[in-house]
Amino acid sequence: MNFIRGVIAGQAAGPQPTGAETIQKLCDRVASSTLLEDRRDAVRALKSLSKKYRMEVGTQAMDHLINILQTDRSDSEILGYALDTLYNIICNDEEEEQDESEDENAQKQADDLGAQFTEKLIEDPEHVTLLLTLLEEFDFHVRWPGVKLLTALLKNQGAQVQGIILVSPMGVSRLMDLLADSREVIRNDGLLLLQQLTKGNAAIQKIVAFENAFERLLDIITEEGSSDGGIVVEDCLLLLLNLLKNNSSNQNFFKEGSYIQRMKPWFEVGDDNSGWSAQKVTNLHLMLQLVRVMVSPVNSPGATASCQKCMFQCGLLQQLCTILMATGVPADILTETINTVSEVIRGSQVNQDYFASVNAPSNPPRPAIVVLLMSMVNERQPFVLRCAVLYCFQCFLYKNQKGQGEIVATLLPSTIDANSISAGQLLCGGLFSADSLSNWCAAVALAHALQDNLTQKEQLLRVQLATSLGKPPVSLLQQCTNILSQGSKVQTRVGLLMLLCTWISSCPIAVTHFLHNQDNVPFLTAQISENLGEDERLVQGLCALLLGICIFYNDNSLENYTKEKLKQLIEKRIGKENFVEKLGFITKHELYSRAALKPQPVFPSPEQMLFDHEFTKLVKELEGMITKAVHKSSEEEKEEEEVKKTLEQHDSIVTQYKELIREQDAQIQELREQVKSMAAQNEQMQATLSQQLAQIQQHKDQYNILKLKLGKESQSPSSSQGDGSQVNGLQTEELSQLREQLDELRGQHALLQTQLGDKDALIDSLKSSAQTESPAGGSDDSELLQELEALKNQVQSQLAEINQLKKERQELLRKAESVSSDTAPPSDGTSDAVRAELESRLAAQTSETEKLKESRAEMERQLASATSTVAILQMEKTKLQGELQESKKEQDDLLMLLADQDQKITSLKQRLKALGEPVEDEDDLDARDQTSEDEDEEDED
Repeated sequence: MNFIRGVIAGQAAGPQPTGAETIQKLCDRVASSTLLEDRRDAVRALKSLSKKYRMEVGTQAMDHLINILQTDRSDSEILGYALDTLYNIICNDEEEEQDESEDENAQKQADDLGAQFTEKLIEDPEHVTLLLTLLEEFDFHVRWPGVKLLTALLKNQGAQVQGIILVSPMGVSRLMDLLADSREVIRNDGLLLLQQLTKGNAAIQKIVAFENAFERLLDIITEEGSSDGGIVVEDCLLLLLNLLKNNSSNQNFFKEGSYIQRMKPWFEVGDDNSGWSAQKVTNLHLMLQLVRVMVSPVNSPGATASCQKCMFQCGLLQQLCTILMATGVPADILTETINTVSEVIRGSQVNQDYFASVNAPSNPPRPAIVVLLMSMVNERQPFVLRCAVLYCFQCFLYKNQKGQGEIVATLLPSTIDANSISAGQLLCGGLFSADSLSNWCAAVALAHALQDNLTQKEQLLRVQLATSLGKPPVSLLQQCTNILSQGSKVQTRVGLLMLLCTWISSCPIAVTHFLHNQDNVPFLTAQISENLGEDERLVQGLCALLLGICIFYNDNSLENYTKEKLKQLIEKRIGKENFVEKLGFITKHELYSRAALKPQPVFPSPEQMLFDHEFTKLVKELEGMITKAVHKSSEEEKEEEEVKKTLEQHDSIVTQYKELIREQDAQIQELREQVKSMAAQNEQMQATLSQQLAQIQQHKDQYNILKLKLGKESQSPSSSQGDGSQVNGLQTEELSQLREQLDELRGQHALLQTQLGDKDALIDSLKSSAQTESPAGGSDDSELLQELEALKNQVQSQLAEINQLKKERQELLRKAESVSSDTAPPSDGTSDAVRAELESRLAAQTSETEKLKESRAEMERQLASATSTVAILQMEKTKLQGELQESKKEQDDLLMLLADQDQKITSLKQRLKALGEPVEDEDDLDARDQTSEDEDEEDED
């Protein structure tokens, strides 16, 4: 070191070396020095020069620095210097760049320089893998510069670095470990790194989510104070947005993990909402965006509905409505809250009903919808807030016919309350105010109250407006056309024309009311036929659309304005080609495509607020149909109407046949189920019968053994009268065995009697099932009859066996009495007791046998009754089979008729195709499918 200092000191007297020369010497020292201290000092010197001489250090020292990272892994200090140096030459430090040059070209050159060095560094993917490995070092001087360097690489060449990290083993997991670091600096910079890593890469987003990112981020947000937290909370929310936006898999994981419920405490604001810090406003704005990501209209309908339901159940929607009605909330937060509530209730009936019940904390309380509409029609309110209120009202009415009816009802004469302000009154006031933006917003809001709701379109025709004293009231429809003809601003006329088109489309009654005013059609034709300026082209296109709707949905109830007469009027006054060209002005307008992208009305300025999203869908649906309707001749229309009527008649006939065949299929299926049930019962009865036969055979065997034993014992007393060990001709041991056997036999008889009772119950169930089940079982019923006959024979054989058993027991009793009379000593009291006990048991057994016989007789009577029932069922089955044959003949006739009708329909559709009409094949497919089902049914029969 002293030698080097001396060299440097010695050179001080001569010419000073340039920066490039100094950097070259330092690089040589890094490459050639054997001492770790020398290499460390050289790397430290390169770090100090890296900001000023960025180009020179990057071009000359990058390879040496990477080599240091690979070879000097044991020294954390030199690793830290090397990582800091690489960060300085890759990162585009804005402050330094501004110090170097304020020129934009210099700024661009600096950005290009960082991108070039980044590209050079990641040429070898192992370099990025090396940096990921260094992140495992716990030393602060290694880990922190490594995090900053990776973040800079991702900023400059995000897609390439993401690809390398994605294929690197445990690459994402190592980065996720940064969130668990106890040092806040590393954890916070780790958040910035993960933000860059997850941008636009769905695969990495999924991996990060399944590495428990949601749990960790929500914990950090809670620890930092939620919405009152600092920049760390903002970074966490930005990372959550990256993970969830346009990623349905992560959204579903977030919902299934019950993380939506953890968002509710974020929106708990106090009564004092004054003096919100800029950071709190930013945090709450991001939190609201996070809620909107989960219920965005671009998500799948099922996922959105599930999240909406969860937000209502956990109270998140209620909390958002509290912020909506709170005082002192900043304007931008209030606007974003309105947009968030809009998407939480959009298309969800439960959430829409709850929102309709929310009242503002005023005296007297007013519905939140009314308070919001007051802001929408107030020209002093901010433009973005008015757009947000309009979006909220649209979402409230989206697929909500109940809400549409409630809004229209506030305009009807029978429901108007003079003491309170209603939504209908506010809409009418905005519709006819002097502010063109209020006119447009009110017209679009009222159009959404009529969207896809024929009932409310007809109800709105009843609305009458008072114009001035002494004049009769006019209808709302007429007042709209009056204002339209007065030549107001373009924005006002566009809004009114969109309202009229939505109102009378798919509603012939409204078309008739519109045409009933003699001034409307001349006004429309005059507007379309004139050659006006560029600003008026959109109005001409909307007038053409309105006139086309009057043709397409015309029921010809007005003689002067039938379809044919209106088409003649267009041909004479405007020209068909000119009319179609003017109609195309709508879709060619530059603002049309912007409005068609998403439901939320977002416009740079009030003047560009011309199209509504739902109206663009209506135009797309009607434009082609109106063009065809205008070009059709009267003969083609008549033929088309005749064909439609014929098709409708055929459709009704086919529908009737389909219903008939469905009923027959249901009946056949029911009969099949009954047959299956009877077969199952039959199998159960057979199993029970087999079990009882086995038990009777066992009883017979036991009885035969007992009879043999008693026969042997009756012969033994004559040869052993003198033996003092005998008692009444029976040995004591044999008498004990006899007692045990008699007790066992008694128990067996009791069991047999129980089984007979079970069999009686089975016969009763068989009779009841035979009375209720249909006789259309075919061969299954004949098998059931045969099985009942077999059961009867088996019961008779069992009765004969019981009679034989009774005879044998009487014989046994007689033998026992004979033995006792021949061998009984008069003085032996023990023998008398034994004999008395034996006689009593035999008598009891005899009585039980008599009862068993009576049970058998009763079962035989029940069997006879069941047999007669089966015979009746057999007769009914024969009758039903005859009816079934007749039904088959009727079905054959119907099939022939269907074939004839199918040929007629085919010819008619061919005629329609020849006339250029689109023909759908759904009915043909249904007819063919039904015919194949009939053929399968015949094969089964």
